[in-house]
Amino acid sequence: MGPNAFPWEIRQAHRNEWMDAMALAWRTFLKFEANDYTPQGIKSFEDFVTDSGLYRMFLAGSYEMMIALCGKRIIGMISVRGGSHISLLFVDEAYHKRGVGRALVQYLCNYLLTERGASRITVNAAPYAVGFYHKMGFQDTGLETWQDGILYTPMKLVL
Repeated sequence: MGPNAFPWEIRQAHRNEWMDAMALAWRTFLKFEANDYTPQGIKSFEDFVTDSGLYRMFLAGSYEMMIALCGKRIIGMISVRGGSHISLLFVDEAYHKRGVGRALVQYLCNYLLTERGASRITVNAAPYAVGFYHKMGFQDTGLETWQDGILYTPMKLVL
């Protein structure tokens, strides 16, 4: 293992990990993305990650989440809605630029291709993440857009 290597794994999130994963998303959003959003956008994002309806969808299996773990600590999370749309992707600040986000996207793509028969995956990329998604092979499908105070670029990746 190289100097940046550390023991970690990716798997489906368990129901008791929802709160920790959403706390990671909120914490990371505030640090790296909130400056690109209006107050309305920040509130929209907070409402989304604290939505009890979304949690019920997760429990019912219609909103899927995978997590990256280092020991018992959640160091990254990715969620998918509508069968093939990345809803959230966040990596703990201490693990940025160490391959966790790339591995989460690759894990999700493989899962969607083999388990769901998906042929493509989409994402509405935040300004902070556009370069990352381009490196992963995603292509813009539209112009940067504002919606509910949230700025994003729609993208897709053919699997």
